[in-house]
Amino acid sequence: MSIKEIEETIVEEFGYYDDWMGKYEFIIELGKSLPLIAEKYKTEENIIKGCQSRVWLHAEAEGDKIVFTADSDAIITKGLISLLIRVLSHQTPDEIINADLRFIDRIGLKEHLSPTRSNGLVSMIKQMKLYALALKTKML
Repeated sequence: MSIKEIEETIVEEFGYYDDWMGKYEFIIELGKSLPLIAEKYKTEENIIKGCQSRVWLHAEAEGDKIVFTADSDAIITKGLISLLIRVLSHQTPDEIINADLRFIDRIGLKEHLSPTRSNGLVSMIKQMKLYALALKTKML
């Protein structure tokens, strides 16, 4: 699936919920299905800087695509990184780098996150794009 198709699916899924309590519960459920990072990658260099909670993110190339795994010690944050992985994992470096991730605004996520969580979300996106850029260079 393309990034845009995955984003549309996520927007539809969030549309099933009338209020933000339901949407937060959905985010928490998504976190429970997160493809977990291998323990060997839960290192200081894989912690995303700029997140209040601890978030470990690992990326590796599989063919011409990038696969992300992650974990967090905070349940909402785990759901947020799960959303990003769902959209960006198994995509090419260029697709990741150029993704505008409009679904975040379309589901109203930014305005319903605390400022620290919102900053953390931006840091997660930035790190995923940096990994894509670094892996793209290695793939050339």
